[in-house]
Amino acid sequence: MLLRLRVSLPDRPGGLGQVAKALGTLGADILQVTVLEREAGRAVDDFTVSWPAPVTASEARERLSALPGVRVEGVWPTKEVPGSAPDYDLLMHVASEPARGFATLVDALPGLCGAEWSLAVADGVVRHASLAAPASFELPEPPPRPVTMDAEKLRLLLLPVAAAGMHLVVARSDGPHFHRAEVERVSRIVDVVSKLAARADPQKPAARA
Repeated sequence: MLLRLRVSLPDRPGGLGQVAKALGTLGADILQVTVLEREAGRAVDDFTVSWPAPVTASEARERLSALPGVRVEGVWPTKEVPGSAPDYDLLMHVASEPARGFATLVDALPGLCGAEWSLAVADGVVRHASLAAPASFELPEPPPRPVTMDAEKLRLLLLPVAAAGMHLVVARSDGPHFHRAEVERVSRIVDVVSKLAARADPQKPAARA
């Protein structure tokens, strides 16, 4: 079972080792560590782990939270396979078939973001949807810039795509809010996909959001 753990810990020598040791005693195999932020003497890291042992998310949270200065911000399943290059793979697929750029992006976003589903909405209609996404979605007040919010027990990331006249929605039912580092990463990917998709029909005027 692949899990992602978001941990806030003191940014000092040995802090990361403490967490890694605790995960090892629980039977977790650490596959990847991503540093999301380092400021004010603390670091926020995402650990992607393979967990073959029968350990619940609540048990992992309890064991890690017992470490001095450690705060567990989330434990949730993930689809992203560590060691791969998902950003690169996605953009290569879009570049090879730019007319399907946004459909490809929507399919890939859950894996990129450790989320359950994603979709693209334009004029109140779902244009593209990943697996597990709802058939319809009532977009809150469409934001002019990327925002995160809660809605009906979901953690949402909303991203406007002005050039295509649509908004992207990424949803988590488990785990923490989308971190600003995640928002920035996805925003950059969306920007590149938008430019690649625009090349598929250069004569078509840009739609307004």
